[in-house]
Amino acid sequence: MLAGLTPETFALLVLAAFLAGFIDAIAGGGGLVTIPALLIGGVDPISALGTNKLQSLFGSGSASLAYAAKGHVDLRKLAPTALCSFAGAMLGALGALFLPTDVLETLLPFLLIAIALYFAFKPGLSDLDAERRVSPAFFVGFLVPLIGAYDGLFGPGTGSFFMLAFVTLAGYGILKATAHTKLLNFASNVGGFVVFAASGSVLWTLGLAMGAAQFAGARIGAAFAMRFGAKLIRPLLVTVCLALAAKLLLG
Repeated sequence: MLAGLTPETFALLVLAAFLAGFIDAIAGGGGLVTIPALLIGGVDPISALGTNKLQSLFGSGSASLAYAAKGHVDLRKLAPTALCSFAGAMLGALGALFLPTDVLETLLPFLLIAIALYFAFKPGLSDLDAERRVSPAFFVGFLVPLIGAYDGLFGPGTGSFFMLAFVTLAGYGILKATAHTKLLNFASNVGGFVVFAASGSVLWTLGLAMGAAQFAGARIGAAFAMRFGAKLIRPLLVTVCLALAAKLLLG
C-alpha cells in the first residue's frame, strides 16, 4: 500500500474513479470527482494532478473505443485532429510550469455557467448534425490545439469546451460531438500526462488501479450515452458544468 494511504482510502479512491469514468464518458467533468477525492485522500496537489492524468487516460480511452466500436467516430480519420490536441496539451502543460493560472481560475466558473445555460436553453439541440460555422482548417488548426493547451495548462471543463466547439461551430449532433470529444480529450490527456510523468509527479500504483476503475465506468457511461443520446447527455452536461463552476467558485 502507498505510504500515507490506508487500504480503505485506496479503495474509496478507486470507487471515485469508477464514478468519474461513468460521468466523464457522457458529459465530461470526471476530474470534478477524482481531483478533490485525491486531495481529500491526502495526496499532495502536484501528485494529484499527475496521477489524475494517468487514471483519466483509461476513462477517455475506454469511452473512445466504445464510441468507435459503434461507428460514432472514425479513429483513423480523426487521428490528425487528435494529434493537434496532443501537441496543444503538451505546450499547455509546459506553460503551467512557468505561467500563473489565476486569471483562468477567475474566469472559468463563469465560462462553464455560460456553457450550461447554452445547452439548457438553446432550442433545436439534438443528435442530428447542423450547419458547420467554421472551416475544418480553422477548427483543427486553431481551436483544437487551443482547447488542448487549456487542458495541459489548467484542465477543468476541457470536455465541455470541446463539446461546445463541436456543437456550435462544427455543427455536430450531441451524441456525435460527445464521441469526438472523448477522443480529443484522450489525446490531450496523453499530452499532459507525458509532461507530468517526466517530472516524476505520478503515483503509479494508485493511478493504474484508479485507471482500471475509470475504464470500467467509462464503458458503462458510453453505453448509456449511446442508448439515450441527447436526452441523457444534455441534462448531465448542464449539471456537470454547473457543479464544476460551483466547486471553483466556492473552493
